[in-house]
Amino acid sequence: MSMDWGLMWFDDTTGRSLEDKVSRAAAHYERKYGQTPTLCFVNPSAKNGTDQAAGIQIESLKVIGPHCLWIGVGEVSHPQKRNGKGRKS
Repeated sequence: MSMDWGLMWFDDTTGRSLEDKVSRAAAHYERKYGQTPTLCFVNPSAKNGTDQAAGIQIESLKVIGPHCLWIGVGEVSHPQKRNGKGRKS
């Protein structure tokens, strides 16, 4: 998955779940840009095995700081199809 640009969101509130933080960031993103986000990158230590929250795919990225979320509209990478002889079609 990839994302060209997005909103960087900081939330160091203790006791708030990752799902809640993503939901709050998504609501702000939608108000600001008028579009529903589909992808959120978080620090690997924050992911806790969570793959989705509020319908948003969650991925980890080492360059995202603790308590930060990078949220926006992501693009799904599709592997290139190959023909029966192993060559790209």
